[in-house]
Amino acid sequence: MTIDEAQAVAIRAVEFLARDDDRLGRFLALTGVGPGDIAAGLSEPAFLAGVLDHLMSDESLLFLFCDHAGVAPDLPAFARRRLSGPGDTW
Repeated sequence: MTIDEAQAVAIRAVEFLARDDDRLGRFLALTGVGPGDIAAGLSEPAFLAGVLDHLMSDESLLFLFCDHAGVAPDLPAFARRRLSGPGDTW
């Protein structure tokens, strides 16, 4: 998986969260991210990795996303690994 592909998966996850007020509100509350920070974060690998961390922290949310996006449930984890920095041991 390329970095561009990993970013695309994470951006799809952001879009998925943003389409539902409850999902978005929970993401903002749990992460401390402000609504205005989302647009700037779309070009930041660390932010995108955090979005995928959030998604993977809730199995039902992960499966909802994967079903919605038509992707395998392990794809977000592959994308997360690709987005992580060289010192990240996740």
